[in-house]
Amino acid sequence: MEDPWQVCMDYATHVARKAGEMIRAALKNEMTVMLKSSPADLVTETDQKVESMIISSIKEKFPSHSFIGEESVAAGVKSTFTDNPTWIIDPIDGTTNFVHRFPFVAVSIGFAVKKELEFGIVYSCVEDKMYTGRKGKGAFCNGQPLKVSEQQDITKSLILTELGSSRTPEVMKTILSNMDRLLSIPVHGLRAVGSAAVNMCLVATGAVEAYYEIGIHCWDIAAGAVIVQEAGGIVMDVNGGPLDLMSRRIIAANSQAIGQRIAKEIQVFSCERDDAE
Repeated sequence: MEDPWQVCMDYATHVARKAGEMIRAALKNEMTVMLKSSPADLVTETDQKVESMIISSIKEKFPSHSFIGEESVAAGVKSTFTDNPTWIIDPIDGTTNFVHRFPFVAVSIGFAVKKELEFGIVYSCVEDKMYTGRKGKGAFCNGQPLKVSEQQDITKSLILTELGSSRTPEVMKTILSNMDRLLSIPVHGLRAVGSAAVNMCLVATGAVEAYYEIGIHCWDIAAGAVIVQEAGGIVMDVNGGPLDLMSRRIIAANSQAIGQRIAKEIQVFSCERDDAE
């Protein structure tokens, strides 16, 4: 009997490659950059074209499925998360990187059924790294199995986070204070690659012990969450509880011990939920 979600995953991998080709081609040309919520929240015509290609390609093959896409939401479509098979798409995760030609730019495609994530695909297209994870079937990069780091000591850990696109003084103050708290533990270091999806894949490869962020969106993390878990890691809320995909906050770590230690340190600030009406 054919596995229907595997059929979806194989097709999504093909579409992600096609999206990656579009992004690589666009990197060679002049680009039109527009602003969204703040001077640091950027969008380009390529984001919109790539998302439109991904959604129309998948819709044609799976017409009954639902979609939550970053640019569709920016254009006013509600992000309604139901039990229906749902594709959660970020056409270019790392748009600011893309604009500056900083090489960490990813296509992120997550897939959920009954609100449970089934698989995730992150194609870091400048590096040509295809990360995949399927519930219960493991995580891979270009076909090679992935495994998280075994480091259990936070003081020997490398941690990823992002500064986010909000420039509100209060939010900035909390973000910087959280970095200060972690550096004071001390940890080996903090890094910001500029793409939530790539950050999570780096946790899955074992290159870093954890990634945390408040203010991201479901399309930034849906695919990466499956990849981290399938590589033996964990995803959780920043308060240490279970991950809520719509809450705009996450800790992805190699283990409960490291994840909970980060949760203990960081101060939380509130963001409007992705599914807020």
